[in-house]
Amino acid sequence: MKYNRARIIFHLDMNSFYASVEMAYNPSYKGKPLAVAGNPEERRGIIITSNYEARAKGVKTTMPIWQAKKLCPELIVIRPNFERYRFASREMFKILNSITPFVEPVSIDEGYMDVTDATSPSNTIRLAEELQQKIKKELDLPCSIGIAPNKFLAKMASDMKKPMGITVLRKRDIPAKLWPLPVGEMYGVGKKTAEKLNTIDIDTIGDLAEADVYQLKQLLGINGERLKNRANGIDIRPVDPDAVNEFKSIGSSETLPTDTTDIVEIRGLLTALADNVEIRMKRKQAAGRSVQLSIRYHDRRTITRSKKLPNYIEKKEDILKVVFELFENHWNQEPIRLLGVTVQDIEEKQNIVKQLDLFTYSKDAEKEKLYNAIDKLTEKFGKNPFVEIKEDNHQQPRTSFQKDFLDDFKM
Repeated sequence: MKYNRARIIFHLDMNSFYASVEMAYNPSYKGKPLAVAGNPEERRGIIITSNYEARAKGVKTTMPIWQAKKLCPELIVIRPNFERYRFASREMFKILNSITPFVEPVSIDEGYMDVTDATSPSNTIRLAEELQQKIKKELDLPCSIGIAPNKFLAKMASDMKKPMGITVLRKRDIPAKLWPLPVGEMYGVGKKTAEKLNTIDIDTIGDLAEADVYQLKQLLGINGERLKNRANGIDIRPVDPDAVNEFKSIGSSETLPTDTTDIVEIRGLLTALADNVEIRMKRKQAAGRSVQLSIRYHDRRTITRSKKLPNYIEKKEDILKVVFELFENHWNQEPIRLLGVTVQDIEEKQNIVKQLDLFTYSKDAEKEKLYNAIDKLTEKFGKNPFVEIKEDNHQQPRTSFQKDFLDDFKM
């Protein structure tokens, strides 16, 4: 897209999305404190999201259910229904696409829109109001919209007023509205980055905007300069509808019910995680060249170890071989709280040209026959008949769900 005038970017953020979907589905929840959470009987039962009535009582995301109930005894806790959330998300994005084809989904409940050619500057706020009301009327879901000349400012604006807020953030507003905020509240600055910035006396977004570029690069690498530009309202990234198809890694992680050193339980979970990764890679028709293992110990220390491979892999057996090797080499025998398996350096299979010599070709051909046979049996019997994996229809969301919904996003 080319423009002769300033861009008009919307960032649309659904408010308390999972809880809002549940209230739309069951109106009896409205006006009552509601939380969507994992299994209340297990330690991993944490608050995924809550509505504003619950937040007013102090209930927060990632808070253990027992703590949330202590703050709000009348709290209604329900299990997540991901298919319901996927459906609501798809309907929401259909509404966005009815306004402009330039829609970039970011996660299940937020996305950017470039409405430069869909409205005039004088009509921008009316368009945002109409969009907000259309989503509320048709889906019974609230959202906030940030309006700005670029994606970063639009994202910052959408966070400034919730629920059902519409906020305009122009470049001339930056010194008054953005710079006084703590640097940790800036989109793109995580907790660790904020702590690093604090060590060189950068406490606000304004401090970052005025910081020395060389010093920032020394501290944060190329990201230092990028963050300084954003703090000054500079962001040239386009709203890219095709970004939904871009991915670099596919992973799955899960917290164990109790800290454990039981090697049978550990290997069982690693097998289940690798299986989940294989399923998602198959869905994306992709393969990867690097495998990463994440281990979080009982004291919350987390390590990640990875291995680069000579060829692309996609099968669970190949993923597990590397995962078990990494685990044996790097586990310190202390109790484990969480495990994660990720395949990185992902590429679509249609773009991969695998270099096969005479020996690897014959091995791959034989493997493919075996895999095809297993796939046929799996289709017939409903699951891989050679590997027993514990199934839980009510399991808590894995870390990948927020972006995994994009697998199904086709307009």
